[in-house]
Amino acid sequence: MEFVVNREVLLPALGKVTGVVERRQTLPILGNLLLVVHNDQMTVTGTDLEVEVNMVVPIELHQAGEITIPARKLIDICRNLSEANDIRFRIKDDRCLVTAGRARFTLGVLPAANFPLMDSLQDGFQFKVNESIFRRLLDKTAFAMAQQDVRYYLNGLLIEFHANTLTAVATDGHRLARFQSQIAVGIGESRQVIVPSKTVLELRRLLGSSDELVSVILGERFIQIAMGGAMTMTSKLVDGRYPEYERVIPRELEKTASVNKNELKRALSRTAILSNEKYRGVRLTFDAGTLRLLAHNPEQEEAEEEIELNYGDESISIGFNVSYLIDVLGAIDGTEVQIKFQDANSSSIWRGMDLEDETYVVMPMRL
Repeated sequence: MEFVVNREVLLPALGKVTGVVERRQTLPILGNLLLVVHNDQMTVTGTDLEVEVNMVVPIELHQAGEITIPARKLIDICRNLSEANDIRFRIKDDRCLVTAGRARFTLGVLPAANFPLMDSLQDGFQFKVNESIFRRLLDKTAFAMAQQDVRYYLNGLLIEFHANTLTAVATDGHRLARFQSQIAVGIGESRQVIVPSKTVLELRRLLGSSDELVSVILGERFIQIAMGGAMTMTSKLVDGRYPEYERVIPRELEKTASVNKNELKRALSRTAILSNEKYRGVRLTFDAGTLRLLAHNPEQEEAEEEIELNYGDESISIGFNVSYLIDVLGAIDGTEVQIKFQDANSSSIWRGMDLEDETYVVMPMRL
């Protein structure tokens, strides 16, 4: 097996594929990338047994073959080579000789036959979606996913497929994010899948903001996303039933306020400096025309601030986790935030002004 590839072609491909390779593995081969070369192209594959990413790059082929090479060492070598260098790979005596200019590296290899590839998705529902729309769906909701929750089905993103809408939902039990995108999916009957959090984070890293179409294949236990004609991600789905999230979204909230998003975000960031580092609590007091923010900590330190508020109802104070609010404000579109609430013990709904496609539910906290 022998081939030559340009550094400027290989390095971006390695950057996309090695994201799924864990630094600590139970199996040594999971720290390697699978290289398959034939017909003047190479397919580079990385996996952690849950997510698999492969990338096709053009090469100058001398001898076809396949092998696995240590992922981190290979990308570190490529990063430190001079720009526009041609890199030659040659497999000899169970070693991979990598040469570029006057630099030479000899890497250990493992047989390609031992590399755990995922089954290809032959059957399943398939549709295409604009890359920027799919990325936006994830960006608007992913922050609310649970992290290592014993309720494993919360450690991922729920995606609902309907005939004319795509809906993404995430919750960690303290907050909920839902975003709907009006696109013609063309599915006969509605479906729900739970995409693991690692897959969602990798997709957000790999997806761009272009108008190119992304191909999505939905199987019973897997989802596959093909991007740009050269990159494919295949991921297992979380096997579980997502909670009936519609019941968590409060319906009849009588009080409504609106405030400038950036002003509120900056005020929260300043107030949070003196909040309790463990609980991150801040009290918001809604008064006619004024929103007061108050935070304090066990050292008896205190931060207080007031900003303008469009509100004309009775005064109400509600405690929130300030980090949750900053996350929500970072996802909301527009310059004005609309807040609907009832009392200090009920969940509130946050969204951009007149933007019904996005819904963010934040539970109160006792301070």
